[in-house]
Order: sequence, then C-alpha cells, then structure tokens
Amino acid sequence: MYAEILIEYPTKKIDKYFTYIVPDTIKEKIKPGMKVKIPFNTKIINGFVINIKSSYNETYELKEIVSLVDEELILNDELLKLGYFIKDTTLCPLITAYQAMLPSSLKIKDNNTNYNYYKTYIVLNKNREEIKNYLNEYNKKNKQTTILEELLVNDKLLKKDYSISAINALEKKNLIKIVKEQEYRINKSNKKVLVKHELNDEQTKAYKEIIETKNNTTFLLEGITGSGKTEIYLNLINDVLKMRKTAIMLVPEISLTMQIVERFYDWFGSNVAIFHSALSNGEKYDEYLKILREEVSVVVGTRSAIFTPLKNIGIIIIDEEHSDTYKQDNMPRYNAIEVAKERCKYHNAPLVLGSATPTLESKARAEKGVYKHLFLTKRAGEGTLPTVKIIDMVKEIKKGNFIFSEELINGINKCLSNNEQVIILLNRRGYSTTINCSNCGYTYKCPNCDITLTYHKTTNNLRCHYCGYNKKCDDVCPNCQEDALNYLGLGTEKVEIELKKLFNSARIIRMDQDTTSKKGAHEKIIETFKNREYDILLGTQMISKGLDFPYVTLVGIINADNSLNMPDFRSNEKTFSLLYQASGRAGRSNLKGNVIIQTFNPDNYVLNCVKNNDFKSFYKYEMNIRRILKYPPYYFLVGLKIISKDYKVALENATKICNYLKNNIDESSIILGPTTANLFKFNNNYRFQIVIKYRFDQKLKNALRDLDNIYLNENNVFLEIDMEPLHI
Repeated sequence: MYAEILIEYPTKKIDKYFTYIVPDTIKEKIKPGMKVKIPFNTKIINGFVINIKSSYNETYELKEIVSLVDEELILNDELLKLGYFIKDTTLCPLITAYQAMLPSSLKIKDNNTNYNYYKTYIVLNKNREEIKNYLNEYNKKNKQTTILEELLVNDKLLKKDYSISAINALEKKNLIKIVKEQEYRINKSNKKVLVKHELNDEQTKAYKEIIETKNNTTFLLEGITGSGKTEIYLNLINDVLKMRKTAIMLVPEISLTMQIVERFYDWFGSNVAIFHSALSNGEKYDEYLKILREEVSVVVGTRSAIFTPLKNIGIIIIDEEHSDTYKQDNMPRYNAIEVAKERCKYHNAPLVLGSATPTLESKARAEKGVYKHLFLTKRAGEGTLPTVKIIDMVKEIKKGNFIFSEELINGINKCLSNNEQVIILLNRRGYSTTINCSNCGYTYKCPNCDITLTYHKTTNNLRCHYCGYNKKCDDVCPNCQEDALNYLGLGTEKVEIELKKLFNSARIIRMDQDTTSKKGAHEKIIETFKNREYDILLGTQMISKGLDFPYVTLVGIINADNSLNMPDFRSNEKTFSLLYQASGRAGRSNLKGNVIIQTFNPDNYVLNCVKNNDFKSFYKYEMNIRRILKYPPYYFLVGLKIISKDYKVALENATKICNYLKNNIDESSIILGPTTANLFKFNNNYRFQIVIKYRFDQKLKNALRDLDNIYLNENNVFLEIDMEPLHI
C-alpha cells in the first residue's frame, strides 16, 4: 500500500505529492486527510495524506511513513476538495490552502505542545454500600469522612478542593481513586429560559422565503440598521437544527462576535462552538475538537470559522457581508463568501448574506437575479431611524471649535443630563498622525516603510501601523535639536483627552486596537458600556457595525471625510458603509436617536446620502461611476504586486511582467500600470503594481499561472497575485 503525501513546506517550488510506503503497522488506520510523519531529505517532517493507492509504477526507491500524528484530527473529504478550489481560485500552494483550514494549534508543523486540557477528580473505588458501612464503623468526623460523604452525593469531586493528606489516606485504604478527565476550556450550560421576539411581517416573509428553500440558493437580506436581521438568523438556525442539520454564522469583527455569541448561547446553549482569532490556542483546539466530534451543531465566528469541519450543513449565514474582513490579505487570499458558496453547493444548502449596506457587487447580483433579494425596510420593535445632521467644520474652526462642533458639544451635554449614552467615531487610532518640526521641517517617518509615524501619547511612542516599527518620541527635534515639534492630525487618544476636558464628570471608555490588545478586552468594554457603567464610547470602525446599545441616543462622527480622500475606487462605498453603519447605532429602542457628522465637505453627495438614509440613490450614483470607469461589478479585477529590496529590480520586472501580459491575455482586457503601489515602500521592500480589468478572458488564468511559475525560482524579486482585490 502506498500514500501520496503533501509535505509541510508552503512553497510553490514543491507544490506536489510525494509517494511513500505505508507500513503494515498503520495500514488499517491510515486515511486521506490524516497528518503523518515522513522522512524528507535528512529530516523527519510532517505531511498530509492526500491519496491511498495499491500500486506504484515508478522505478526509484521509496521511503516508509514513520508514524501517524493523530488518528482523530482528519481533514474530511469535503475539506480536501475545498483545498483544490482555494488553490485554483487564489493560485496558492495546496498545502497553504489546507493550513488555512486549521487553527494554529493543529497546523501541520512540528509542535510538541499538548493542548488537551484535563481536570483531576476524586471518585469512589468501592460501591456505595461498602462506603456507608465503612462510615458507620469508623464513626468519626474528619476530612476523610467529609470527602466520602460528599462522594455519596456527587459522582466526582475536584481534587484541588480537598486536603491532600486526607486524599492520600483514603487512597491507601483503597476507598477512592484519582481520575483525569479531558475538559473543554469554554463550557456553556444548557440554554436559559428565553423570551423570543415575535417576528414582524417583513421579518416573517424573509424568514419563510429562506426556510422554505430546499436547494442551494444565495439570498441577499438587505435590511436597514436595527431591522432585526439577527432575530431572523436565530429562527432560521433553530429550524435547521430541528431538521438534524448544522449551521455556520460568520460575523466580521471579534467585537461583534461576543455580543452575538451571547444571544446564540441563550438560544442553543452548549450546542454552540465559537471560533475567532482572540481565542487562545488551547481554546481554539477545544472548539475545533467539539466540532470534529460532532458535539455541537452551530459554529459562530469570524472569517476562519468558514473552514470548521461541520458535517451536514443546513445553512450558512454571513452577517455584514460588505465587510473587508471576509477577504484574507495574505496567502491564500481567499474570500470567505466565495468559500461559503462552495460549501453550500456541496451540501445543497442556502447561503444568507445580510447587510444594511451590501457591496455593490452583491446588490448588482441580486438585481440581476443571481441572488434572491429580500428586504427589511423598517426597524424591529419601537426603534426608528435617527435624525442625521451634517456640520461644516470650516465654519466651526472659525468659531474656534477644532475637534468638536458646537452642535456635538450641546448634543453630548443633553444626553448626559438625560442619563443617555453617546458613541463617538473617529476611524484613526493614536494621538497624532504626524509630528514635524516647525524650525527645520523634519518629519518622523518609518525607516522601513517611508510613511509618517503615528504618535501614541499613553506610551510616548511613535509607531508604524504597517510594519510595527516603533521608537520613543524625542523631546526636541532629532535633526536640529530645537524644541519646535508640532503634533498634527487627530487620533482617538487625543479625542479622548479632549472629551475628558470638556465633560469632566462623564465616564468615558475608548475602544480601538490599542485598548483591545489583551484577551477579553473586547467583551469587557462592550459589556460595561451595555451595563451603563460608561456614558461615552469612543472608538474606531470596530464600534460601527452590529452592536446594539438601547440607551445610545447620539452618535458623533469626527473627520467623516477622511476615507473619502483615499486613492481607491471603493473609497465612496467604504465611507458610505462606515458612516451609515455607525449612524445605525443610535435610536435602537424607543428613545429617539440623533447623528452628527462633522466634515470639511458638507456638500459631498456620499455624505448627503447617509444623511437621508438613502442607500438606493447612493447605489445608482456609484454604479454609474463604476460603469464609466470599468470597475466591479462591471469588470473583474486582478492585482499584481512586484516586490523587491532593490528599486531597479522591482521596476525592471514590473515592466517585463506588463509586456508579457500584453502579449498573452485577451485584447479586450485592460492593463493598468506598472505604477508604484499606494504603500510604495513596505518593510524595506519596493512595491510596483499592475491592475488587470477583464470581463471574459480565457487566456488570463493560464498567463497568471505561467508568470507564477516563472517567478518561483527568483530570489531577489517576489510576485504577488491577488484575484479580486478589495483595494488597489
């Protein structure tokens, strides 16, 4: 018997199977999808079994598999096939696709850590009658008899809660024994007594359309903020479980995961596994085991949860489908929505994409009938859409209001006096975005990336938010030694300080990447704000989506036009989505909500569409621009980055690649570039980019594969191919 094995090295140079002899000792156990140890050159490494075969035709001598790594942890047939789909659609090595499917604790690598978690218990070693007789004869009250009496009531006791000397004495008498049991780190009891909300007419209609579908259909559930999409999701999953099937629910942010997970625990109790990057390696290991052992039927998590090994999937739901976080930005550059479509096709199950601001591509597909379009046009319960005001900051600055407009200050004061809550959004962390010297013009820049460093006042550090470089901030200019440093730009740290000055009695909490780096920080901030322990929540985009706080009546958005100025064809779409979603955090109960958007471009069409809660007009406006400029959804995109530590090498190869494409793809496709990438220097590498726009190009995939193969053996230049990039 022979096995075709994919080795652990994630390089395209050896992206192929290697054949090994299966020793007699494991012939009965070995299966495709198992991890094994194999000899490779002079080392013992890990690999995945892809195929088992009975014959071998080559002439050279084969080596034997050393051992099985784990008999339980197997990539099933569906996930093995899914690996080929990811390889084909992202042009990544097959092993990289499989690695993406596994949590870090289970990846195919040498890892001696045992992630199994055990608790040690005391149990009786004799039957109950014998123990009762012993207690009657012994006729003393001490630590030993206390343990025995409690064991007559409980089947087992935690060893750590009792006296070691008493335990040792009972063990010598052969009355008790010590046992170890594997436990999960995240344990939820059965579901609570739950008051379910009745679905309104719109919710009921959408719910019925989805649940009555017996085949693989993709639905776009477009519902305004607060329209009760989550309630529909819960009812759908509840019905799927009654059919003895399973369900996956994806959310875009870790911060959003925990609020939704609590609702899922309320409904489904211990039948839920959670999966996101904030879990420890041990927690991920446990949750993966629960799924693999079919002990749970519902998985809730972020992007990587789409790969969890659920069987018999009855529905996949992707909330906030417009979010960038569903696309992985390093190899393999998969989109979780496309992976979900493939898994739904395999299980003949419906896929539900939910959003108040769906991507233009999704909306266009729904309008063409590729997706089934469902609408929720009103808020669930007593909530109404907030009133939105746009404030011209040019006028405010003339009044001396540089950060907060008069309207926003008055609005916050009113909320505080009414014992209501406020959310302030500024999508930029840190204290200042630029520090320069007014004497000599020196500006602090990252030496690796050639972009300005962001100042973080709490640590007195200057940081690059791209490569992670950081240094202590100087008291004087390092160039001219003058005390003339200017702190320019605005980040959440500076806004927090100014809020505390203006509203010194208010309880203020900040939520951004700096304050949520510790484990459990997301949940703690959300929980304390929901419990009204704070009056003002200040944060970046992580507070803009999906969160539900009934006492928030005011949302203030600072520097709303920041993202409008990004050199990206999706900047209007991203800005509309961010502001509309953030606005939706206000007025989600019977309390009236207000939104104040501060901008230097008050006449901007995008901002006024947000003001009027008018996604329909924005969609038509933006689609017209996309059609004229030949961008998605009218054209598909491929992004190529040519990267080298040598500027000349990068430029020369970018030109060669561009010429190759011109000669080897369809004439109807459009090639843009080569140009410098938006982030031209990153981590001491120079980056050029080429963008291809195409509609139908039979030659393109082969040309890209050929280029990929050409650059396999290049050591001083790297080619990065991104199919359907989100940013160019």
